Order: sequence, then structure tokens, then C-alpha cells
Amino acid sequence: MYPATRIERFNEDVQLKYQLFNSIFITLPFRAIDNTGVLLPLFSEICDEGFKNGKSPEGIFNEFADKYLTDATEKEKIDLMFRFIQYVERQIVLFDAIEDAAFSNLNNLEGSGSLRESREKAESHGQMQELRDFLEDFSIRPVLTAHPTQFYPGSVLGIITDLTQAIKDNSLGDVKTLLAQLGKTPFIKKEKPTPYDEAISLLWYLENVFYKAAGDITSYLQDTVYNGELPASPVISFGFWPGGDRDGNPFVTTEITLSVADKLRTTILKCYYQDVKALKRKLTFDGVHDKIADLENKLYRSVFYSKGELFITLDELKQTLAEVREIIIAKHQSLYLDVIDCTINKVNLFGFYFASLDIRQNSKIHNTVFADVLKHIEADNKSVAGYADLEEKAKLEVLGNLKASITPDQFDEEDTRKTLESILAIKTIQDNNGERGCNRYIISNNESARNVLELLTMFSLLGWKNPPVDIVPLFETVDDLEDAGHVMKLLYENERYAAHLKSRGNRQTIMLGFSDGTKDGGYLMANWGIYKAKENLTTMAREHDVKVVFFDGRGGPPARGGGKTHKFYASLGPKIENREIQVTIQGQTISSNFGTLDSCRFNLENLLSAGVTNGVFNKNDKPFTNGQHALLEDLGKISYEKYMAFKGHDKFLPYLDKMSTLNYYAKTNIGSRPSKRNTDSKLDFNDLRAIPFVGSWSQLKQNVPGFFGLGTALAAYEKKGEWDKVSDLYHDSLFFRTLLENSMMSLTKSFFPLTAYMKDDPEFGEFWEIIYNEFLETERLLLKISGYKELMENYPDGRASIKIREHIVVPLLTIQQYALNSIRQIKNGKKNDALLEVYEKIVTRSLFGNINAARNSA
Repeated sequence: MYPATRIERFNEDVQLKYQLFNSIFITLPFRAIDNTGVLLPLFSEICDEGFKNGKSPEGIFNEFADKYLTDATEKEKIDLMFRFIQYVERQIVLFDAIEDAAFSNLNNLEGSGSLRESREKAESHGQMQELRDFLEDFSIRPVLTAHPTQFYPGSVLGIITDLTQAIKDNSLGDVKTLLAQLGKTPFIKKEKPTPYDEAISLLWYLENVFYKAAGDITSYLQDTVYNGELPASPVISFGFWPGGDRDGNPFVTTEITLSVADKLRTTILKCYYQDVKALKRKLTFDGVHDKIADLENKLYRSVFYSKGELFITLDELKQTLAEVREIIIAKHQSLYLDVIDCTINKVNLFGFYFASLDIRQNSKIHNTVFADVLKHIEADNKSVAGYADLEEKAKLEVLGNLKASITPDQFDEEDTRKTLESILAIKTIQDNNGERGCNRYIISNNESARNVLELLTMFSLLGWKNPPVDIVPLFETVDDLEDAGHVMKLLYENERYAAHLKSRGNRQTIMLGFSDGTKDGGYLMANWGIYKAKENLTTMAREHDVKVVFFDGRGGPPARGGGKTHKFYASLGPKIENREIQVTIQGQTISSNFGTLDSCRFNLENLLSAGVTNGVFNKNDKPFTNGQHALLEDLGKISYEKYMAFKGHDKFLPYLDKMSTLNYYAKTNIGSRPSKRNTDSKLDFNDLRAIPFVGSWSQLKQNVPGFFGLGTALAAYEKKGEWDKVSDLYHDSLFFRTLLENSMMSLTKSFFPLTAYMKDDPEFGEFWEIIYNEFLETERLLLKISGYKELMENYPDGRASIKIREHIVVPLLTIQQYALNSIRQIKNGKKNDALLEVYEKIVTRSLFGNINAARNSA
């Protein structure tokens, strides 16, 4: 008998279980309502039939009401809509838990992309020493961010965890009880979380998932790659943004930054305490028991009886564990050596900081702050007179010679004071948690070398002459990516910055933003622009003997750099530096890709293996030929022109403003950060954040940022009889193939029948047709180039998961469109405005379920 295929396993372990448990769930009475679960499947069926027959959401709901809600008042209909939304939200939670429970059955944890596969491949090719050498100079760095792409409160996350385990154990009674609990547990956050709240949420994942998974991976490498020797350098580290990311978030204060850093330290010490406590029960031998008991006592006091002071140093902890290790080997036949080594590996990974807290601020804020600083010191520094009017190089020269002394309390402007305080907070955190506790300052929207050097100058003006801090420019827009090489050249050749880099080991981290790149220039151009920028920046760094490290700001969906991320890193080739893989993981991506021990280890190993593949096994692969490079350049240009014309359409912003859910993201209370960088009520594209931008297209089930322009670019080569060129590139280049496969995911998650009624809208009908035609063209040509009969044919289980999730939310999206249409009618004077606020609440509530249903977009 042949083993089951992935889709067969999915059908058995996920689809059938969902049907079973959902049939139980919809019969459970909640809040004395016993008909909602009966009516929801009927509504879902009418939605399916209605959209097949080209009906509008309004027509579909009215048909349902006529058939099943005889003589119901408008208030009764609206009450049922809210109840439907509540049920759909919980159906999504149920599906999440079932998929999490089936993860190890659906994914071969020891197969493709695993460290075991990499080790066995190195062994069979005689490359074990090369693998060891590579891993000594390579690492991955997932950076946890609190970007608002998921809204589950902690109570619901707890239910998901328990429900997942109950499903794994096939405990029907527990499943039923937890479903009943789920039905009675509120999903809505009445108030926005603070940045500290967000930090506490993500600390749960660090403490309960990443801590063990990273330790297990390191121990595996020790046993199988390093022949039992402790790894010389950590292959994994973690970054952390909640509490440090000030970009567009006025609620991040210095107090919160310091509190988050303290909480990170306390939490890792708590993890060590638990491990040492478990060790004490095992190491009951002469010469070691007292040492371990002393460690346990000091860690316990530092965690539970401390107001900030520590009763043990990191060096003391490391030294004592090393001494215990030596005694165990010398006198006790290495008994429990593996457990000791696992603890030592974790201490080496996490120090007393757990995850490095990054500070981030926007260059536009820095420009204002630095102008304020110059105004303050210009009386004693005549060289800064007329600074704003100088050329770039002249500004850099002035900055190189500037000497003064300032303190935050000398400034009245809040942004100036907060920015200067954040610099001093880095020093405080380093004193408390160690240098790696906080040693990076990221400049969003970095446009020039001046942005970087002005920040370094502010460090100096505050009295911090040689800060052990990396300044990380973040290049995001198409133009900034194009100019990034020139910016870095100016910095590398600047005497002052070169001296700073030398003190940092001539190592420069550069961040590249996928989300804003896609928003700015479209899917294909953003991805190709980043690839080219990495090539140029690698060349520039190598010419100046600088070790460049790339940090990618990615989101969950392909439109924001998500999708099959590890395949991108396996495909970069020798022209792009491969010392580290640093990537943001955020919101829903954290819970969906790293929420359980199995999924966390699987995805961390995928990133590590991608680096190994690119740096060891594929290191001699030929880079793009000149012809392939020119082809990608031309495809990017064609798609960019199409996207820019679309973005420049006079209905582009009005369509988002009036026809989408864009204006409702700010009301969801799912994140502490405002949905726009400014507080102006007028919609300004430049101030619009990528998450609500991409999310609004997702709510419309149009997913424009994940494909628009790609179909036009491919069609251009079909029309001129050069299809074989793009076809050959698809089959020869993993990078290009991955790019197109991720776009297939965006198309698979689109559902144009939902908004087909808009084609008859007098104002937006033509604009809707532009989007739909590009969708059809992209779909046609992606199927042609891949040879597939349906999108994502090579990921049948992934496609099946998307289809089930999309089907679950169809009733919710139908209600959302009904409410949006009612709001438009009210604003146009065609409907009574008494229910405006209620309809707006329906739209806001309906956002949540669709956001969470899209978890497999990562």
C-alpha cells in the first residue's frame, strides 16, 4: 500500500475533521440563541449560488431574508448579521486549531528544507567540513514585530492552544467543551493595546515556543554537525520591535522602551530558572548538586524577589555551567550531559536579553529633530549656519567636524526630546541587559547618507562618542532602492562613518522594505528592485571591504514579501551577500508559521537550510546571465509602468476611500499604531501604511498588490513572439519561479464575484474592469507558463486550505459588502441615516474574521 499523498493527508486530517467538529459547533447554543447555527449554513449556500449566478451581496442577503426571515425587521436582520459574524470568527479559530494539530502529519519535519536533509546531503557529497565552516559564519535572525495583522486576544490564543492539543489527542469531550468556551469568549478588544501590551503578547511566543525550538535546533547541530562539541557561535538570534518601534507610533515612550527591555530580561531569567530547576533534580551528584542549587537560588531571587537588581551575572551563569559540564564529563560518565549542553546552548543564544530590542524612527521625524538640534547649538557652532541649503557632501563634512553637548531636557519639542531620550535608552538597556540587548537603530524611509550621519552625530552630541550601536538605513521606495548603492558609497567613504564601521567590525546591516516597495511600485518591480539593490549593495560593500548584512522587512501575504520566503533565500546566488538571513515576522505570521513547536522548528530550519543551500550546495550556480538580467529588468519596467498608470488613475484613491474597508482599519483596536503616519483626515497615499493598503485589497478579495502589472509584463513578450524567453527564465531561475508562484497564491485568494456588482457602478465600473482584466490576464499567463490546469497545482494541500478558509468567510464578506453598500446609500441620501453607525460597526467587525482566515498567506 502506497503512503498517503499530501492532499490525501490534508483531506483526512483537516477537511474531514473540520466537517465533523464544525457540525458539533453549529449545534451548540450560545447566549440563548439556538437558530444561528442552523441559519448560517443556509445563508452560506445562498451566497454560493448567488455569486455563481452573478448576484450582488445586497441581492443575496435580501433573497435569504425573504426566504428565511419572514417579516423580520431591519433590526432583527442586523442582529442576525452580527451573530453570523461571531460564528464565522469562531469557525476560523476551529480551522486554525485543526491545521495546527495536523502540522506534523502534513509536513515532513525531517524532509525537504530540514537540517537533517542538509546534513545528509553534505555527508553524501563530502562537504561536512564546508558545512561546519559555513555555519560558524552564518545565522538567521527572525525579528518579531507587532504590526496589526491579527486581532485574537490572549484568551482566544489560549483556547486555540488547548483546542489544538485536544484535537491531537482525539478527545471529543474536551473539543466540545472548548468549542462551548469559544462560543462564550469575547473576541473584541474594547481598547487599543499599548505597545507594552503588544510586547507581552509576543513574549508568550518567545517564552513558550522560540526558546525551546531554538535550543533544540542548536543541540541538533551540536550532535550531528559539530560531533558533540558546543557550537562556537549561535546560528539563531531574535530581534524584537514592540516597545522600540517609534515609526508612526506616538504611543511608544522611553518608559515603555525601558519596561519592555526589563521584561525581556526577567522572562529569559525565568526560562533559565525553570531549566536549572529541572537540572537540579537530575544532577544529584557530589561536586555539582551544590553548584546547581546555588544557581537556582540566585536565578529565583533575580526573577521573583527583585525590583530590577540581579543576583547573578551572565558570566557567572556561563562559568558555573561550564564547570558543571567538566565535572560531569570527568567524574560522572557524562550523565545528563545532553541536558546540560542544551541549557548552555540556550544561554549562549539568549544571554540576559532574550531578543534584541530594535529602535526605529522615520527619517522625516529625524529631519525635524535635527533641525531643532542645530537651531539650539548654532550660536556656538557657526559652521552649521545655512546647513539646510548645503549640498549633500558639504553637509557630511559639517557633520564630521561638529562638536557640542546637549541633553533631552533642553528641548521643548516633544519629538526632539523623545528621539534624544531613545538614544540614551539604548545605553541604559545595554548596561542592564548587555550590548546585544539593544544595539540597532533603524531609520525608516532612509533617503540619503545624511540621514545616517545626522543620527550618528546625535549620539555624539549626547556624549556617546563611540556607541556600540549599528545604524541601519531602511530603503523602501523604488527610487530609494535604486539610489541605495550611492548612499552607502558616500557613507563608506566618509571618514567619520568609516571609523564608526571599523569599531563595529566593518559590518553594515541594511534593511530593505518589501511592503512599501510593493505599495510604491507594484509586485514585480518591488521584488526585482530589491534583488537589484542587494546586488549593487553587495558589490559596493565588497569594494570597500565591508561585510554587508541584509535585513528584509517582510509581511505575511506575497504582496508584502511573504509566501514561500525560504525559496527566495535559497535562490539569491553568489552576487548577493549571504552572511545572515534577517527577516521581520509579524502579527498573524508569528502564530501561523511559528505558533507551535512543530511549526516553529520547521520554519526556522527552512530558513537555515535556505542559507545552507545558497551558501554551500548552490554556491557555484551561475548568476543571471546578461540576457536574463535584461529580461527581468524589462519585465519589471513594463509592470511598473502599468502599475503607475493604475495608481495615477483619477479613481484610484476615491475607490479605496469609498469602496473598500480602508477607513475602518483605524477602528479595529488590533494594534497600538495609527493606520496613517499623519493625523490629517484627508487621504494621502504617501502617508498610508502598507498593512491597511494591502489589507483593504484583501478584504475586497482583489489582492491587487500581489499581481497587478505582472500579467501585462508577461503578455508583452507573448505578443511580440518571445514567450520562450520568459518560459525559459521560469524553468531556469528559482528566484523568478518563486516570484510567480507567490503571485499565484495572491490570485488563488482573490474572489471577484464578491465585487462584480461594482462593474455597473456609474463612478467606479470602469476602474473595477481594469482590475478584473489584469487579474484574468495574469491568471491566464501564469497557468500557461507553469503548465498547470489550476493555480497552485504544485501545492494541492495549500490550495485546499485556502479554498476552505475562503469558503468559511464568504458569508462574512457578503455581509461586509452589504453594509458598505448601505453606508454608501446613506451618504448619497438614498437610505435613512439612523443605522449608519450600526453598519459601520458591521464593517469593522467583519474585518477581523477575514484577517485571521488569511493566516496561510505567510
